Amino acid sequence: MGKERLEAFSDGVLAIIITIMVLEMEAPKGAQLGTLRPLVPTFLSYVLSFLYLGIYWSNHHHLLYVTHRVSGAIMWANLHLLFWLSLVPFVTRWMGETHFAPGPTMLYGMILLLAGIAYWLLQHTILLEEGAGSTLAAAVGSDWKGRVSLLIYCVAIPLALLRPWIAGVLYAFGVLPWLVPDRRIERKVSHAGQEVGTAGER
Repeated sequence: MGKERLEAFSDGVLAIIITIMVLEMEAPKGAQLGTLRPLVPTFLSYVLSFLYLGIYWSNHHHLLYVTHRVSGAIMWANLHLLFWLSLVPFVTRWMGETHFAPGPTMLYGMILLLAGIAYWLLQHTILLEEGAGSTLAAAVGSDWKGRVSLLIYCVAIPLALLRPWIAGVLYAFGVLPWLVPDRRIERKVSHAGQEVGTAGER
């Protein structure tokens, strides 16, 4: 299976997930701006989830960019990731409509954790296929951002039952490292291209 088909399918699923998420934000009944106040938690949870989905989309694109062959294991690992991401609209709406109540806030973190693990499994499956000397292996390195994110979720999930607002802050904090563009793969691809060009000139 070509990676273009897998990427197109994944892009379509993520686009549908985001569309469902925004459609679930119900408009207020009144025409006054004050009627928007009760929707603030829902909007905040939507923004948070939108950022997470955008990060997954961007990283997924870079991941497949340096993937040369798609195996059956990669296909199933990709579906596993999309499964957990498809649950994001549900937990986003539940957490927002309950104004970050303990139970929904904890479940939101669990979905983030499981999605993070699923992404790591997809990345690991591709690395096994590409090999230790691949561009992806050189670009990923220690993957400190992924490790930090999983640690944040593990701390925030139990904390959500006691101080859900602190857990919400931690979920938002987990986005911050990823807002800085991660160009590791782009740099490795560019560097590899320059080496090939130099070798060709010789």
